[in-house]
Amino acid sequence: MLTLFTYYRSSAAFRVRIALALKGLDYDAVPVHLQRDGGQHRTAEFAARNPARLIPALDVDGSVLTQSLAILEYLEETHPEPPLLPVGALARARVRALALAVACDMHPLNNLRVLRYLAGELKLDEERRSRWYRHWVETGFDALEAMLRRDRPEGPYCHGERPGLADCCLVPQVFNARRFDIPLEPYPSILAVHDACMRLAEFERAAPAAQADAE
Repeated sequence: MLTLFTYYRSSAAFRVRIALALKGLDYDAVPVHLQRDGGQHRTAEFAARNPARLIPALDVDGSVLTQSLAILEYLEETHPEPPLLPVGALARARVRALALAVACDMHPLNNLRVLRYLAGELKLDEERRSRWYRHWVETGFDALEAMLRRDRPEGPYCHGERPGLADCCLVPQVFNARRFDIPLEPYPSILAVHDACMRLAEFERAAPAAQADAE
């Protein structure tokens, strides 16, 4: 029994929804609104599930998993087909590096709690917050674009003919960039992978607009 605590616009939750769809796994979705009621993730009830008060969290028969990349690795270990990681240690390291370039280098600098801190504690106006956001997205995408062009196997996805762990991370980051009007023309490889993924039903089902809590 899988229960995913999710928010339609959370890119980290989007990653997990993609992986669950690619694995063909059914789950119950429990929306946790990050802005309503002062942030439903901040409640004591949710903190009992995830002390970090972050989305997503995946309840597996009463055991709660947190951190999207850890959840994806768990799904890969427990449901190895279809795989999210390729064969071979070097290939798997490449895919993990692409995923971590998003999940560690980009997303933590631009998530909702960081933007709130910039506005509330540091009193940065919207123009300066936008400059912050754009700087870190462009810095990350510059690196990711170069990584995709280097040593990439034939195929439309991040690593060959099958979408996997890196694609689960790349697609939500493109969604976020578009929300904030970041120009993406300098990143043709990123856009090509994104567009190939979004032609798949699994990615469409996982997308923010397809979620029951979408606004």
